[in-house]
Amino acid sequence: MTEKQNWKLQPGIEMSGAVAEDVAKVSCALKSLSAFTTFIIEREDCPEDLKKIVEEGLEAMSRIYVW
Repeated sequence: MTEKQNWKLQPGIEMSGAVAEDVAKVSCALKSLSAFTTFIIEREDCPEDLKKIVEEGLEAMSRIYVW
């Protein structure tokens, strides 16, 4: 059984399907971390370094994938 692909590469990005699938999994995890970080920021102080790491990761993923 094949899972439905829920991501699309940005124009001009080339990588094998297996690599793209693995990177997409990392990207999904990063987006989840971003949602969690946003929740934490609303509830208490979030370490600035964590916020910066999440933001940089999301920017990097947006250069690879269309959300």
